[in-house]
Formats: sequence, structure tokens, C-alpha cells
Amino acid sequence: MDYFEKLEKTVENALSEDIGTGDLTSKLISPEKKNIAKIITRDEMVLCGRPWVDETLKQVDSESTIIWQLEEGEEAAPGDVLLQIRGKARSLLTAERTMLNFLQLLSAVATETRKLTRIIKNSGATLLDTRKTIPGLRLAQKYAVKTGGGENHRIGLFDAFLIKENHINAAGSISSAIKKAKQIAKKVRIEIEVENIDELKEAASEKPDWILLDNFSIQDMQQAVKTVSGLGIKLEASGGIEDHENLLQIANTGVDYISMGQLTKNVKAVDMTLLFD
Repeated sequence: MDYFEKLEKTVENALSEDIGTGDLTSKLISPEKKNIAKIITRDEMVLCGRPWVDETLKQVDSESTIIWQLEEGEEAAPGDVLLQIRGKARSLLTAERTMLNFLQLLSAVATETRKLTRIIKNSGATLLDTRKTIPGLRLAQKYAVKTGGGENHRIGLFDAFLIKENHINAAGSISSAIKKAKQIAKKVRIEIEVENIDELKEAASEKPDWILLDNFSIQDMQQAVKTVSGLGIKLEASGGIEDHENLLQIANTGVDYISMGQLTKNVKAVDMTLLFD
């Protein structure tokens, strides 16, 4: 997957909405004045977003230089310096907010993902993201999930089937929906969402690639694992994840995947600041 396919355009759009017709406040400073700045974290975190920060500074002022103190995916503690930047003061101030926005968001996604993958690391289950991403930042956020140790589900509506309740209703039934999907694209993963064991059995009879267990209880997940055993069907649990203990219980049922929208939707930005030396 090319996570950086839209990087330049994403950064260009971010800078455009921030700078507009020009950075008025930075004009208070002499255009020739140079400074060294550093970004410091106030939280424990997993660093993520270096390519977006590099591209931001490149587009604002390609003569500025960044000296990173950490590699992508490394962990930092409160007070750690993440990077130093040398360049014109105007450029550093113009790029500041956009750089921080990318770094705070993507590091937050990677940090949350790292924390949750550690909880289930011995279970055999894999943590997945979803399509619940910030518009325009999907590839960036999915890159952050991967950096944090999780895996990507599908990128969008184009690279896999995910047949949900409304699709089933419109198609007529679980069986007819799966059969139709197999006719449309034979080499694309077919996944269908079910809400109870009876629906699971109907879906399993049509042999999709994956079955998504929507808000199943722990007991029903365990039964679902037994039901599809030996059929070559992967099970994904989604919904009903209340806390870390519950997450581990779900992982230990024997499901193959656990998908969580909160990895990209409900994250709290890492607290960090840019300071001039």
C-alpha cells in the first residue's frame, strides 16, 4: 500500500487553508532573521508523522532543515525533544501549526494503537482499523495505525466487499448478497456482517472470506469460532468493546481480527509544543 500517494496534495491543502493569502503575523519579523526551533512532547507517545512534517517544511521553505531526534515508531516520554528545525523565523512560524497538527494527530493514532496491540499481543488476534477516519487523511491515519503495530482493514469502498445490514436488506438475504458479490468480483475479499448465530450459519454456508460479528457477546463469539472451525473463514469482532479487559476477553475467544473505529475516530491529540531556542 502506498501511504504516501497523496502526501504532497494533503500537505498542500492543509497549508492552503491555514496560510490563505499570506501569514500576516509572521510579517512582524525580519525576513532575514533565522532561528532554531524544537518540538517537545508533553505526553508519552509513539512518534508518527515524520513524512508529513518534512513535506510541510519543504513546501513552506525548502532551505529549512530538520534534525529528527527519534525514528518513526519510537516511543517518547514527556519532555523529550522530538526534532530541531533550523531556518528563517518567518518560515518556522508559518509551518508551525500545520506541522503540529499532523504530528499530534498521527502520533495519537500510533500511540493508541500501540497501547491496544500490546494488550492482545499473546492472543492470536490482530487489531484492525476501519473507514472511520478524518476526511482527507485516511491514508495518513492508516499509516499511523500500521506504525503503531495494527493492521489496515480495507482502504475504501473499492478494495473489498463489506456487506452490512442495509446491503443485505436491499439484496434480499445474506445468501443472495454473498452469491451476487462472488459474481461481481471473484478475486476480491468478501466479508459479511451478521448479528446472531443463525445469521452466522447462513453466511457460513455460502463460504465468504470473512464474517464480521457485530456486537456479539463473548459466549456467542466463542460459539461462532466453533461453528466456522475448519471452513477457512476468518472472523472479525466489532462493536461492544467497552474497556481493555473486555478487549482482551474478545481477543481470547479465538476470533482472527478485532476492528476498532476509535483508533482513528476518537483519538486525543498528543500534547506537544514548538519553542524557539
